[in-house]
Amino acid sequence: MDRTAIVLAGGASSRFGQDKGVLELNGKPLIKHVVDKVRPIVDEIIVVTSSQERVAEYARLVDSDVSFAVDVCESNSPLIGTLTGLSVAHGLYSLILPFDMPFISSEVISLLFELCIGKAAVIPRWPNGNVEPLHAVYCTTLALEAAKAAVAEGKLNMRAMIEKLRGVRYVSTLVVQQLDPELRTFFNINTRADLKKAAAMVALRKQVRPLKRIL
Repeated sequence: MDRTAIVLAGGASSRFGQDKGVLELNGKPLIKHVVDKVRPIVDEIIVVTSSQERVAEYARLVDSDVSFAVDVCESNSPLIGTLTGLSVAHGLYSLILPFDMPFISSEVISLLFELCIGKAAVIPRWPNGNVEPLHAVYCTTLALEAAKAAVAEGKLNMRAMIEKLRGVRYVSTLVVQQLDPELRTFFNINTRADLKKAAAMVALRKQVRPLKRIL
């Protein structure tokens, strides 16, 4: 097995006041948007969440081929979710994604996997130096050891794990933009305003597609 997708769904969604994963965009729960996008690209999908109750909730929303894991300890840190997912992943390489990125680009994800061969990780980086560690591909075994070491030191952020990796490849968002001109793949939904914006983006796409067929 070469490719695993680890979908992090353990956040508290405090700004929404309810679980974001079950919120619908275009008639489909956010978590299912992510799962459906990565399914054709990977061999295994693991959703990591914070409790068995949420496992039961999400299991109703996605297909039966999706596996679940519960965070190894109580924390809102994405590093804990990453560690949990990596510890049960079977793929040589693991894609880490949050559950609130409904416009993930299949082409971008495929590129990240291809660029990660022989590397510890491939992480998108913006021109200002900011990186996207939760939209990245990692060598599973190397990242797992790095995550364990960071947590053992009491460091619960993704940067702490990345700093312990050797052989990280950074890919410019300018390169990503060649596959995804509007960089929608990085759009995540943190607030209700973001959800409304996402709905408007979906509506606009529906209008543009018929026009392209006419042209």
